[in-house]
Amino acid sequence: MTTDSAQLRFRDALQALALALVPGAARIEALRRLSAGATLETWSFDVAGAGETVGMILRRAPGGLRAEGTLPLSTEAEVIRAVAAAGVPAPEVRWVLAPADGLGDGFLMTRIPGETIARKVLRDAEFAQVRPRLAHQLGAIAGAVHGVDVSRLPQLALRDAPRTLEGLERRHLGMSRPRPVFDLALRWLRERMPAPLEKPQLIHGDYRNGNVIFGPEGVRAVLDWEIAHLGDPMEDLAYLCIPPWRFGQIDLPAGGLGTREQLFEGYESATGVKVDRERVRFWEVLSSLRWGVGCASMVEWFRSGRDTSVERAMIARRASENELDLLRAMSGRD
Repeated sequence: MTTDSAQLRFRDALQALALALVPGAARIEALRRLSAGATLETWSFDVAGAGETVGMILRRAPGGLRAEGTLPLSTEAEVIRAVAAAGVPAPEVRWVLAPADGLGDGFLMTRIPGETIARKVLRDAEFAQVRPRLAHQLGAIAGAVHGVDVSRLPQLALRDAPRTLEGLERRHLGMSRPRPVFDLALRWLRERMPAPLEKPQLIHGDYRNGNVIFGPEGVRAVLDWEIAHLGDPMEDLAYLCIPPWRFGQIDLPAGGLGTREQLFEGYESATGVKVDRERVRFWEVLSSLRWGVGCASMVEWFRSGRDTSVERAMIARRASENELDLLRAMSGRD
C-alpha cells in the first residue's frame, strides 16, 4: 500500500467515525498531525456541518505499540474520564477506538483551546494578569488529582519510592558510560528513603508546565496521562519543581511560575493536608535523577544509531546539565 493510499484510508476512517459521533456533521477539516513520535500519533481536526464546528483530538498508536512504562491508550482514556468526573480539569473523551474503526488503538477527545508552550505562558503579555496565581492553581489541581477515588480507576501500577529507585538504578547500571553523579544520587536517595506509604494515591507522573493547557484566566486542562500510576502524592509536586520545567526561570521553582510555597499553599488549601517538605525534597532529587537517566538513555540511542535525529541528540546532551541540577539539589542549594 502506498503512503498516499494509506493516508486516504486513514482520513476516510476518521471522517466516518467523526460523523457518527457528531450529529449533523458533514465532513472533517483542518486535519494535521501534532506529534511525530514513532509509536504514538496525535492529530487535530475539525468536525464541520450544520452550522457548527467541533474541534477534536485523536491520540492513536496505529500498530498498537507503546513505549515501555506507558499505559495502553484505552486505559489512559479511562483515567481521563475518571479524573474529569472527579472535577479535575481534563479533556472530554468522546470515543475509545475499537478494531472496527480501522484506526488502531487510541481515543478521540474534545479539543480545548489554549496555550501549552511553556515559554509563551511564562513570558507573553496575554498571561501577565494570571501568572502570579498559576503556581497556587497548579497546587490545588494536584490536590484534586490525588483526591480521586482509586476504586473508580482502572488497574494501575504502584510506583512508590523504593520501586522507582530500583528501576532507575537498574537502567543506570545497564548503560555503557559511567556517571559518578548518578551513583552519588542513588546513594543519597537510599540513605534518605521516606517511610512507606500508608495510602497510595493517583499520581499523574508527568505533572509539569508543558502538559497543561492555559488560558488568560488560568489552567484549562491537564494533559498526557500516559504514565499515571499509584504512588506518593509528593511526587507530582516535586516533579513540577525540577529545573528542566522552569524553562529558564530558575528562581521560580514551581514550573517557572512561582515559589514552592505558593504551590504548597494551593495544595494545602485544596486538600487540608500539610505538605511534607522533606518528602518533596527527596522526590525532587529522585525526579531529577529520573530525568537524568532518561536523557542519558538518549545518548545510548543516538550512539547506537537507533535514532540519530537532532531532537534525540539535543535531549541526550542535557544529561550533563542534569548532573549539575542533581548536585545543587542534594546540597540544598536549589
